[in-house]
Amino acid sequence: MKNRRIHNWRPSTLGSLALLVVMGTPCALAYPPAVGILSPSRNCLSCHKSEGPWKDSANLIIDILDKSSGKSLKQEDGTFLISAKRGELKTVLTVIGWKDAKEELSPYRNAWIYVDPKKIPDPSSLNKFAPGWMVNLPASCRIVGDTVEAYAGAQLTSLPMTLRAGDDASDAEIELQVMLTRGESVKGDPKKGMLGNYFARRVHLKVE
Repeated sequence: MKNRRIHNWRPSTLGSLALLVVMGTPCALAYPPAVGILSPSRNCLSCHKSEGPWKDSANLIIDILDKSSGKSLKQEDGTFLISAKRGELKTVLTVIGWKDAKEELSPYRNAWIYVDPKKIPDPSSLNKFAPGWMVNLPASCRIVGDTVEAYAGAQLTSLPMTLRAGDDASDAEIELQVMLTRGESVKGDPKKGMLGNYFARRVHLKVE
């Protein structure tokens, strides 16, 4: 059954999910689907400022874990490697947060998207993931409160994402774009009213 759900994923379904995510929010452009899906935005900075207090330091958590083993997929150079046999379902956990939960201004909402930057300018498709790779949840916006054993005590979000390398999939490089945020954007002007910091990480997809 799981194989069938992943196999039947269609761009139209992704579009419906994106619209559900942003319905009722102050500004549709303020959420991950805006990056290449609901608009041609290259990244989150098209709508938001990256001027919050959370820097790329030891307190920052951006990790991708193999769901079955719990091991980090981070490489020595800081990139991530997700490898899968052709046709195999591979589930990873996207873990984002801040280690120092005692800080008064710790982020409480994280947004992220996995996107192939080369596909962002293409208006003909809502699927902005790597060609030939099927995925069930490449973007989300989530309130902190999840727990991950490797990051006990941290303010973080953790959500699974399942991929499958299709018959026409090949090795690829995508980007994980992340926003740590606190507060609410002003309606019509998402650059105001919300503290946020933007980060990006390279992710390599490999067909075994």
